[in-house]
Amino acid sequence: MRDPSQTESNVMHENPKLTIAIDGPSGSGKSSVSKEVARHFGLAYLDTGAMYRAATYRVLQLDIDLADQDAIGKAVQEMPLVFGTNIKEEEILMGTTDIREEIRTERISGAVSAVASVPAVREYLIELQRWTINHAVNGIVAEGRDITTVVAPDADARILLTASEEVRMARRGLENTEKSGESGDLTQQISERDTQDSKVNNFMEAAPGVALVDSSDLDFNETVSAVINAVNAQVKAKRQASRDASAGTETA
Repeated sequence: MRDPSQTESNVMHENPKLTIAIDGPSGSGKSSVSKEVARHFGLAYLDTGAMYRAATYRVLQLDIDLADQDAIGKAVQEMPLVFGTNIKEEEILMGTTDIREEIRTERISGAVSAVASVPAVREYLIELQRWTINHAVNGIVAEGRDITTVVAPDADARILLTASEEVRMARRGLENTEKSGESGDLTQQISERDTQDSKVNNFMEAAPGVALVDSSDLDFNETVSAVINAVNAQVKAKRQASRDASAGTETA
């Protein structure tokens, strides 16, 4: 396996602040890879999917009907969420209650798409995500399903991390087995979630300017290296384009 450190020169030597946006479908490995990329560049880490899960926790906590979009929007806008971005220690609180484990349960998974599709919820959380990204002192890796296109389309580097459906199901099966001892029927679960979420945003195809990394045939370290190299390539290309534009202005 290739060591993630065996990549092109670290772009952080040239720019102390870096914003990296990473999107991908369920089971693509974007969370674990994004965390490792954040560690590599010394950045903060934002899991936007966990934000939507926290919002869903609040809606279910208040026993709100999932068909009542007005009530859902109001609950999310008023929720007492504390959400950290320190890569060394995850912090997700609802008020003073630690909900890190609760938001990963099947109960939340079964309702998150319904909550996330509410326009008021998306509007509120997107603004919160943008605020978090803009206030990251040294830069941040933000991952989710619409970061490259909606939340941070001007990020220094934008990556779509994907994998075949078969590979994604296998990874999720292993992940669930390690957590609960049961793999479950993931084919329908992943397919239904991707179908529901894709009605809101397209996270299966790379938008113009977004680098595609297919991890179907890559192990974890190889995937991390591929993403780091894609980040370096994008940042260098943007800087070169900026220098060329400046040179053209000076000679005009």
